[in-house]
Amino acid sequence: MSRRVDLLIVGAGPAGLSAATTARRYGLDVLVVDEQPSPGGQIWRNIEAVAGTPRAAILGKAYGEGAAVVGRFRASGARYEPGSRVWQVEPGPRAFMTRNGAASSVEAGCLLLATGAQERPAPFPGWTLPGVMTVGAAQIVLKTSGQIPSDPVWIAGSGPLPLLYAVQLLKAGGRIAGFLDTTRPGRAASALPELFAAALAAPFDLLKGMGWLATLRRRVPYVRHVVEIEAIGDGMLEQLRYATADGRSTKVEARLLLVHEGIVPTIHPTLALGCRHVWNAGQDCFTPELDGWGETSETGIFVAGDGAGIGGAAAACLRGEIAALRIAARAGRLADAQADAVARPTRARLDKALANRPFLDRLYRPRPAVFVPTDRTIACRCEEVSVASLRAQAATGRPGPNQIKAFTRAGMGPCQGRQCNYTVAHVLAAAEGRAVPDVGLYRVRPPLKPVTLSELAALDTAEAEP
Repeated sequence: MSRRVDLLIVGAGPAGLSAATTARRYGLDVLVVDEQPSPGGQIWRNIEAVAGTPRAAILGKAYGEGAAVVGRFRASGARYEPGSRVWQVEPGPRAFMTRNGAASSVEAGCLLLATGAQERPAPFPGWTLPGVMTVGAAQIVLKTSGQIPSDPVWIAGSGPLPLLYAVQLLKAGGRIAGFLDTTRPGRAASALPELFAAALAAPFDLLKGMGWLATLRRRVPYVRHVVEIEAIGDGMLEQLRYATADGRSTKVEARLLLVHEGIVPTIHPTLALGCRHVWNAGQDCFTPELDGWGETSETGIFVAGDGAGIGGAAAACLRGEIAALRIAARAGRLADAQADAVARPTRARLDKALANRPFLDRLYRPRPAVFVPTDRTIACRCEEVSVASLRAQAATGRPGPNQIKAFTRAGMGPCQGRQCNYTVAHVLAAAEGRAVPDVGLYRVRPPLKPVTLSELAALDTAEAEP
């Protein structure tokens, strides 16, 4: 069946929830769809069940702040359909989705994509072995079920998330065998010019990060300037080898390795829609080209939250509010001048919320091996295509990502290139002497997510009956 709403929001994280609440304030008919069973997104996952419990104290104050945002959303009157998997979006705008085994489509006056971010793909030798996970995946398990690893874990990575999760794990009674900090040597000095602005805008965030770091250095083996890691095992992780910038190599026993090298915007939907994208040099990723309200190059299609560029939960909420104001004005619920006036203080808060990003982006820029792994590394885990295979194809000419997909099947698996897109682009750029923005990414084809033939057939029947 097909429906129509004033505003369709894909994603019930900070940006989507805040946008829905603001849009409802101006009387818009709002539908929010999300794959998860409850609102909150990744950062506030399972917040309604966890708020007020001892687990909330373990996860920290920033996590607990999500309860108020979710509460306002619940009271707003916006329609909410959890467990919805959006598998296609089209200009118009129109979205196709599946929920409870039934497919449907929704037409909207405007579409807001609040699909957040994903952990940056960081392939290395052995990363596909059972026993190797991302830090984000481990944190999801802690948020949803309160479970922690039974054995001591190794954590390898760079950025705030590994530090946060490590502290949360210790608070929950977990054990850490060692923390391998992959932050590149000299990055702290490089980030110093941005430190003053970050300290003025978010002094408590900086102090909090320093506190996490001090806790880890005091309580667990902490290794700095790790430049190389390798997971070793026969059918499962058994050992971990790591090397530091001074040339030392160490091999240790390991049963669980958690890795993280930052996050990048989820841009699969905007790529599918044909929206223009730009290269964000500070965050080493593509982002949709947006105007000051979050509207893409396709009329009526907006992006808010980390999908517009990594900024964190507070910035995501503010971006959602700003986009909703423009959408309400376009629907005739308030004048353009009124929208400008209401948005002005929100924009000032957004600028403050983003003021520490240049410092964090420069400090935690991933090391070169994350972008261009060694030949024996699997680049596409779905189709088991190695970096060596990519380089061999690059040597035959100057193929782009879509030619590589046809030659090697890289990007044809269940994830549809979400995990290998950037790796392929970086490997080709290095091999061909080009810049990553010139190489580009895979062309995204529908469906965005798996959909069964029976679901497609039911959709066709339901839409033909009227």
